[in-house]
Amino acid sequence: MDTPIGRLDVAALDCPDAHALATFYQAIIGGEVLSHDDDAQWVEVHTDAGRIAFQQIENYRAPTWPEGPVPQQAHLDIYVADLDTGEAAVLGLGATKADVQPSPEDFRVFFDIAGHPFCLVGSTMESSPA
Repeated sequence: MDTPIGRLDVAALDCPDAHALATFYQAIIGGEVLSHDDDAQWVEVHTDAGRIAFQQIENYRAPTWPEGPVPQQAHLDIYVADLDTGEAAVLGLGATKADVQPSPEDFRVFFDIAGHPFCLVGSTMESSPA
């Protein structure tokens, strides 16, 4: 294996409201919500496993999934011990369930409050093809 040039620091998602989206994911994965600037254009969720960032931008357009004019470009897979329990929890936070569910017994596709697709992944899958 070649020596890496660097290491992954953070994954970031564009969104219309960085603090709201950080709070949404913090409710799912835990951790602490931190803002590095006074106007909250960049907000992060820090957990023991790593961190994810949310960047507030003007004119944000939510991805269309599984097809459409705005490609998804990236998504998050979140492991849950029980898909039904996880589904109820994220719906309670304001997520919406995608109409297209390629393999609902293994993973389920949702949209966060900014429209990004994300998957809840059960114990039979390590990642989803969403």
